[in-house]
Amino acid sequence: MLLLAGVQAEEVGARWGTEQREREYYRVVSVPIPKGQVIEAGAFELMPDNRMAIGTRRGDIYFMSGVDDDKPRPRFEKFTEGLDEIFGLAHRKGEKDTLYVTHSAELTRVRDTNGDGRADRFETVSDAWGYRNYHEYAFGSKFDSQGNLYVALGLSASYHSRALFRGWAMKITPDGKSIPIASGLRSPGGIGPNEHDALFYIESQGPWNSSCSLKFLKRGGFMGHPVSFNWYPYGPGLKRPVAPESGTRIVSEKEKVKELVPYAVVFPYIRMGRSITGYVVDKMGGKFGPFENQIFLGDYTQSIIMRATTEQINGVWQGACYPFREGLSTGILNVQFTPKGRLLAGGTNRGWPVRGIKPFALERLDWTGKLPFEIKRIHITPDGFKILFTKPVDAKTGNDPKSYKVSTFTHIYHRGYGGPEVDQTTPAVQRAQLAADGLSARITLSELKRGHVYEFDLESLRDRTAGTILHRHAYYTVNEIPEK
Repeated sequence: MLLLAGVQAEEVGARWGTEQREREYYRVVSVPIPKGQVIEAGAFELMPDNRMAIGTRRGDIYFMSGVDDDKPRPRFEKFTEGLDEIFGLAHRKGEKDTLYVTHSAELTRVRDTNGDGRADRFETVSDAWGYRNYHEYAFGSKFDSQGNLYVALGLSASYHSRALFRGWAMKITPDGKSIPIASGLRSPGGIGPNEHDALFYIESQGPWNSSCSLKFLKRGGFMGHPVSFNWYPYGPGLKRPVAPESGTRIVSEKEKVKELVPYAVVFPYIRMGRSITGYVVDKMGGKFGPFENQIFLGDYTQSIIMRATTEQINGVWQGACYPFREGLSTGILNVQFTPKGRLLAGGTNRGWPVRGIKPFALERLDWTGKLPFEIKRIHITPDGFKILFTKPVDAKTGNDPKSYKVSTFTHIYHRGYGGPEVDQTTPAVQRAQLAADGLSARITLSELKRGHVYEFDLESLRDRTAGTILHRHAYYTVNEIPEK
């Protein structure tokens, strides 16, 4: 017991030290909420006039002005109320004072038709799925370039599929058609494009998912949880997969279940979140620092923000995740960039324990303009990895294979809730070659294994001013290995 307490104290101390350093580069700015109002933000949308629309888990929608003020004192105007657990807001260009709202039972078009600032018209766009249980959440995307919206539907009571299309993803076309596109979802946390505009969603740890993950939503794909197979007769043109075998590995099961889509980015449990939620891609042109075209994700339980990057190898999506910012005040449900390139985050502590101390909050991450020394992005190569950095690495540590500690693990693919890290390996780093500009390094490993998560520990690296790396760890999920 004393040993456990010591380990926990050491971990807390390390986290506190990292958070202190993080403040130099990204400060957390509180966005005040008027006294007496409860705003548990589950969805954001930036309107054409730069107001921020906020949908709440209580079913309210607010418009917030002044979110980008240096010392924000925003004004909140209630647009409507009475909806149910809002986890998707989208605005279609040219439709004034109109939002498309994804909440538990339907996708609703909400409009202010008389210009008084309050919604007065509610039109069902799609209710092509069932709703029978409080835990049957629905998460909605923004509009894609063809005007489609997408909805990710959680299971019934987290374990079952008792209502129509629970555990499926739906495509809603501009003319209102609702098309089932993929089965096997368990408990989504967000849905939208990756940095390459392919459709992804966040999956939560649980049955058939040993950790949280970012997954590619492939039409006709099976996302891993077979309990929703009962709705295939209602999904025209989609073939029901063979049932997966519990107790296997995702890489081997993929050979038998052809529709099975592997996890693109696995987030190691606790080390990289416990219940990952909404995400957004940085398209801010450098306003938010050196991570443009990367995915920023919130985590509910740990009250943190993380990064992820993806790439397609042999036609299969995979990629890496990286720590970013700790110390937010509540459980994060969603994130959104502001016009000035700040990252707005909001959420609640309702229902499950969270690290943040507030029952609900709105906060903003502002880049201070100071460049952190970080792992910027990781790419796989035929015999190892190429690691990009935000600052030049010094030649001595950057060319030393001992500076790059690499280990691997995979998970059991099974019907049990969560699962341990198994089949661990420690491949040798045979060679490290730093680029002349110091901004990237190629490392050659003794072995690459499909289906494994590669953990990097780069504590020994130094930049050219002898500075230490801000976050020493990163995790790359290998589904495919590029050909030489």
